Amino acid sequence: MADGNHGHLPHVLVLHPPEYFSLYQSQYSHKFHFLNAWESPLPLDQFLSTHARNVQALLSCGYFAINADILCLLPSLRLVVTPTTGLNHIDLSECRRRGVAVANTGGVASVDVADMAVGLFIDVLRKISAANRYVRQWQRSYPFGSKLKGKRIGIVGLGRIGQEVAKRLEAFGCSISYNSRKQKPSFSYPFYSNVVKLAANSDVLVICCGLNDETHHLINKEVLLALGKEGVVINVGRGAIIDEKEMVQCLVHGDIGGAGLDVFENEPNVPKELFALDNVVLSPHRAPYTSESIMNTRELAVGNLEAFFSDKPLLSQVVDD
Repeated sequence: MADGNHGHLPHVLVLHPPEYFSLYQSQYSHKFHFLNAWESPLPLDQFLSTHARNVQALLSCGYFAINADILCLLPSLRLVVTPTTGLNHIDLSECRRRGVAVANTGGVASVDVADMAVGLFIDVLRKISAANRYVRQWQRSYPFGSKLKGKRIGIVGLGRIGQEVAKRLEAFGCSISYNSRKQKPSFSYPFYSNVVKLAANSDVLVICCGLNDETHHLINKEVLLALGKEGVVINVGRGAIIDEKEMVQCLVHGDIGGAGLDVFENEPNVPKELFALDNVVLSPHRAPYTSESIMNTRELAVGNLEAFFSDKPLLSQVVDD
């Protein structure tokens, strides 16, 4: 895009294209001038310096870190919009220090992520994916699955997604306990401040929390061993919340009973040991993505940009707890 054709439009910097960015460009290029850094032949620092004075808003994605080094090159920046729920790619404290507001998707995809968590839970326990592979050959006896009703579910992170997971699994007759940053008095579920104790009292751990310094490798070998040989771990949070190397070893050696994983520590790289295990179900980080949620997420991101450039309150601003 030439600046001359879009000089009257608000500038929105895009360092790396979010998924389905072509939809943003095709539907909203009449409202915003997207400055696509990855298309420029200039080194990134030169590109940012060239546009620093005009850039007040940035459309982010989960694959590019918005850190102090980037922010210092954008002195006029006042808003970061990310079409994700997770915020681990954004230095929130540095944004706060510089007066840069951050807006994410809020709870737009919470029900979709919860649905995926429950889907992985059912698949691992009832061995649906493994059964599908078996039917194509039908040459050996097939192992039994496990009953869903009565399972003790430990939810790590009882935020929007965790609450939706709890609601769904209660309907299956499961009992719910949880670990979270703080106990939530509005819920009667048993609260465990120690995730090891939660694991020791659970048949299934469902990881729904965000990734930060406190939750990095929160699910370590001690937690996994406390979960036990019949225990299952489901992760729809972020890959690095689990110590992936330790989890792989626990699965290979039978120290835990199975795993349903939508996220991985070093995406798109997935440990090859997992591919051969029938008690493991894998998904390519697609829990938030449905045709409906993609549309809603895009509309919310654009709504936040429109609100910002119209000097109106943001629709989904991230605030401190």
